Amino acid sequence: MTHLTIPKPLVQANQATIVLSVLVFVLTNNPLWLLIPLLSGLSSLLFGFHPVMALAKRFIMKPLKDFPQEDKAQQRFYQILAVVMLSASFISAFFNQLVLSYLFAALVFTAASVSLMGFCIGCFIHYQFSQYKFRRSQRLLQS
Repeated sequence: MTHLTIPKPLVQANQATIVLSVLVFVLTNNPLWLLIPLLSGLSSLLFGFHPVMALAKRFIMKPLKDFPQEDKAQQRFYQILAVVMLSASFISAFFNQLVLSYLFAALVFTAASVSLMGFCIGCFIHYQFSQYKFRRSQRLLQS
């Protein structure tokens, strides 16, 4: 049986990894740092195994069920956004398009940072996307 939620400390560990990796990338101008959250996110999306969360789980002393839980489907959506932005940043850096690389890195850095502070940009985007799909389906029904 799959879990429908993810304990908040594991989500925060992922967000903190994104923030730190992007920060080190910008400070060192070494895009290889982006591979840490990028490959972890890809592993999560493709294989259901998130190395950062697996590592973080080892340091949590309380039972995971005792923490606030985050919706797994929503977290998957946010992970897709993060992987797209990190990929765009890494590929841009690879092709020496530093402005684009820093722009994409800044987007994912901002989203993860703000989320760590309590406001979920991904939630807002997910809500707007859901509203768009609903309005579109309503228009199709009316036609």
